[in-house]
Amino acid sequence: MNRNTLPALVLALSGLLCGCGSAQDPRSSPAAEQPFWQAEFDGAAAARPSEEYWNTETGNRDAEGWGNDELQYYTDDAANSGLDGAGHLLISARPAAAGSRLPCYTQEFCTWTSARLTTEGKVSLAHGRVEVRAKLPTGTGLLPAIWMLGDNGAEWPAQGEIDICEVVGGEPRTVYGTAHGPTYFNENGIGGSLTLPADASQTFHTYAVDKQPRRITWSVDGKPYFTLTPSKLPAPRDWVFEQDMHLLLNVAVGGDWPGPPDASTPSPARMTVDYVRFYGRGHA
Repeated sequence: MNRNTLPALVLALSGLLCGCGSAQDPRSSPAAEQPFWQAEFDGAAAARPSEEYWNTETGNRDAEGWGNDELQYYTDDAANSGLDGAGHLLISARPAAAGSRLPCYTQEFCTWTSARLTTEGKVSLAHGRVEVRAKLPTGTGLLPAIWMLGDNGAEWPAQGEIDICEVVGGEPRTVYGTAHGPTYFNENGIGGSLTLPADASQTFHTYAVDKQPRRITWSVDGKPYFTLTPSKLPAPRDWVFEQDMHLLLNVAVGGDWPGPPDASTPSPARMTVDYVRFYGRGHA
């Protein structure tokens, strides 16, 4: 995520949730399966997420607008990433305060603030399933994302990236799941999409990826909609996903894919995360 434009090779597997049950079900594990790590976000309102598990990345200019000419400046303020006191994490994009003068890559100062949280160096998944139950903000110029990056130490895109879900700009009912690697990245990312029955901001959904040896399956609410194997990659089929990968949560504003915000863009625009759960094998 956040280096993507609309993937040109997205396979057209869109459909209503009720019509996507024919693919392999990623919930093949026993019903009694327990996560090896989870974040439930219990705590007082405005408390920051636990630093034991979460890093907060900040800035904009040095990262070339986070690779996408984005307009938000990521902060470590509770106003941009904090608990709501009711068991949720809120990642909030909001207009920057007047006179804040936050340096921006695409213009002199960033006009929005937001947050980008990662588990890099703290929690990772080798093989198994990631589930994130969340409501995602929708509206012009917004790009909320739940995604993963590889821990192999390589420079992106050789690092490997799995976008568990993205909802872009004016497509409030479309969920994109995409993989990026050394020879398939940005507009050449490979993935699929699914149409929700209502805007992603209206209700919680469980967005998940089942990451198994030489197979990755994307699902929403337990309904698979796309599976990637090495055979679907372009030559030389450079599969980079047999490694530990960490999680990222963020809400981007503006940039190459969603375009700029306008007067209709919600403010604040909130990603509300109910829980994160890792099943299988990894590190925590």
